Amino acid sequence: MPRRRRCRAAEAVLAVLLLAVGTACGSRLPESDFEQRERSAPAQDSGPIRVGIVTSATSPVGGSAFTGPRDGAKAFFERLNARGGVEGREVEVRECDDGGSGVGNNTCVHRLIDEDKVVALVATTALDYAGASRVSHARVPDIGGQPIGPAYDTWPHLYGIYGSLAPRDGTTGWGGKQYGGTEVYRYFKREHGARTAAVVSYNQAASAAYARLVEQGLKAEGYKVVTEQVDFALPNFRAVAADLKEQGADLVFDAVDSHGNARLCEAMDQAGVEVTAKVTNVQNWVSTVPDDYKDAPRCRNALWATGSSRNHEDTGNAAVREFRDATKGLRTHSQWQLEGWAAAMWFTDAAKSCAARGVTRACVDAYMNRGQGYTAGGLLVPVRFERLAEPPGSRRTCLSVARWKDGPGWVSQGDMDSTCFDVPQLPYQQ
Repeated sequence: MPRRRRCRAAEAVLAVLLLAVGTACGSRLPESDFEQRERSAPAQDSGPIRVGIVTSATSPVGGSAFTGPRDGAKAFFERLNARGGVEGREVEVRECDDGGSGVGNNTCVHRLIDEDKVVALVATTALDYAGASRVSHARVPDIGGQPIGPAYDTWPHLYGIYGSLAPRDGTTGWGGKQYGGTEVYRYFKREHGARTAAVVSYNQAASAAYARLVEQGLKAEGYKVVTEQVDFALPNFRAVAADLKEQGADLVFDAVDSHGNARLCEAMDQAGVEVTAKVTNVQNWVSTVPDDYKDAPRCRNALWATGSSRNHEDTGNAAVREFRDATKGLRTHSQWQLEGWAAAMWFTDAAKSCAARGVTRACVDAYMNRGQGYTAGGLLVPVRFERLAEPPGSRRTCLSVARWKDGPGWVSQGDMDSTCFDVPQLPYQQ
C-alpha cells in the first residue's frame, strides 16, 4: 500500500480514538528467546494448518464494533475448507476475544502463539494491541490486521491490511510520526467542486486531535474550514446544524462516534442543511444505514464513504460476488467483513506458495515481504510493504468511493484503480 492509507486508517478507528487507551509495552523478552523457539517449533507439514484470529469482540466500544474482519475471514476459510483447503490441508481457525484490554490481548497472543502454535495471525482487530511486540519478536506473521493503533507501522512481521512504508524497527513510523495523504479531500474538490468543509468534534482529547488531523488535510487542499465542537456529555447538534447552514458548508467530516453521527444527521435534516456530502469512514460503510439514520432521510442520502477496498455491494465484480455469496447467511454486511475476507485470502495465497516445502511461519513471512503489490483478486488497492529511511513527501494514491442511495444502497463512484491523485503526505501522531 502506498503510505496514503494511514490517514484513512485513522478514519476507520474513530470510535477507538474516542475511547483511547494507553499503549501497553507488550513482551520485552530478548528476541533471541523467541528466535530459539521458532527454530525448535516443528514445521506444520501435515494435518490442519492452524491460524489465529484476535478480536475485541467484547469491549467498551460495543459488542459488534470489531467483529466484521473476523466474520469475513472465517467465511473465507469455511469456503476454502469446503473446497479442499490448502493442497488438501484444512485451515483450522483458533479465535480469541481479548475483551478490548491490553491484558486480555497479551493473554490471547500468548495462548495462540505459545500454546496453540498458530502459523500466523489473520485479520487482527484489537482495541489495544498490547501484545504486538510479542508477536513480532516471535516472528509470527500477522496478516491483514486493522491498524487501530500504531502497531502495524512499528513492528516487523506485522502486515496491516493497508500496508506500510515505515521502517518498522520498533519505533512508530518515522521518529514517532506516521504520514497520511489528502486524497479524500482532493477527490471532493476535483470531482464535486467542494470548497468549504466543516469538521465536527467532541471537546474530548482524542476526538479533538483527530479533528485537527482532518482540518490539516483540508487546509492543505485549499479548503475553507469551519470547525464545530460539541460537549461530549451533552452535545448540542442543533446549534452545530444551524451554523453549518449559515456557513454554507459543502462537506461535513466528523470526529464523533456512530451514535453522534446519527444525531448530527437528524439535526441537519431538521435545520434544512443540504450538503454535497456527509463523509463517513470505512468502519461505518455498512448495510445498516437505513436503521442507523432512519430519522434523517436527507442526510442519509448524502452519506459518502471512502476507503482502500472495493465496495462490498459492487456485485458486478466477480470477487465481490464470491464474498457476498459466501456471507449471505450474515445478518448484515460491511466493508470490514470484506477486508477480513481479503486478509484470509492473503494468508491462503502465502500458504499455497509454501505448500511444497512446508507451511511455516518463516515461509509465510517471506511471502509477505516480497515487496509486490497485493490486491486479493482485485478487492484491495495494491498493498505494499517497504521500509523507507525517510517519509515520502508525496505519493500517487488511489481510493474507493461510494455513496448511499435509498433503494440500491452503497453505489460505487468510479473505479478505485483509476480514482488516483498525486497528493502530499502529512505527519500525524496517534
